[in-house]
Amino acid sequence: MEQQNDKSLRAMILLLEDPDEHVFTEIRGQLLSMGNEVIPALENIWESTFNNTLQSRIEDIIQKIQFNATSEELKLWAATGGIDLLQGTILIARYQYPDLDEEHIRNQIELIRKDVWLELNPNLTAFEKVRVINHILFDVYHFTGNTSNYHAPQNSYINNVLESHRGNPLLLSILYSCIAQGLNIPIYGVNLPEHFILAYRDEFMIRDSDEEEEPILFYINPFSKGAVFSRREIDTFLKQLKLEPNRIFYESCSNVEIIKRQIRNLITAYEKLGYPDKVVDLKELLNTINYHADSSY
Repeated sequence: MEQQNDKSLRAMILLLEDPDEHVFTEIRGQLLSMGNEVIPALENIWESTFNNTLQSRIEDIIQKIQFNATSEELKLWAATGGIDLLQGTILIARYQYPDLDEEHIRNQIELIRKDVWLELNPNLTAFEKVRVINHILFDVYHFTGNTSNYHAPQNSYINNVLESHRGNPLLLSILYSCIAQGLNIPIYGVNLPEHFILAYRDEFMIRDSDEEEEPILFYINPFSKGAVFSRREIDTFLKQLKLEPNRIFYESCSNVEIIKRQIRNLITAYEKLGYPDKVVDLKELLNTINYHADSSY
């Protein structure tokens, strides 16, 4: 019975080369509805055929199935509050790298986290904890900002950043905060215009309401090897940009906002490189998050 199903599926896929546009559209729709489970059969026929039209159509369908799967996962992630920041950034990387090994990425970050943990002790101050993270990330692992190719898309994909040890402010901040939060160190992203930084929350102060100012001890700039600075530097930066101070420029943002910014960075990168198809895809992913996001975090 299974062999018969395989033959029927193969026959359906071969119909993709039918010159009748209506036949192609119907078969394409049926295959897309099957999702990831049909990809191995599509790949087998792609490898065994010399028909360029069939190969091209199979490639298009595989890419669309993978995109739909990523979009659905991102929708669920956003709708449930985007609790796991690392999961969000892995999903964005999966857009470009559908066969991404998530476990490998998590293992790489866990190794760094353990190296930081070994250097920590309960008596360290907040500043001393940051100094330990900085030492491991920037002196031991040699992560650095990619200043020579700042807008390259590779700087916005976590797998590339872990491989090259180079990234943009946002991805270095994501890596930094994931490691810190994995050690129960309260370091979170701050959505500063034209830059992205981190804030070290005062873990001993609790706000009575969201109307109160968030208790921040200091700020961290992972793009400058973890340089620590105060609110005053943000004031100066905003003046240089001719922007009025706003609470969102000083306080931590949600994981959903971080991933939305990651997508916007990629849209800008691909616009500069002239990849309109990727721009369309990423705008669709951004719309998916905007529609389904839960603002709580």
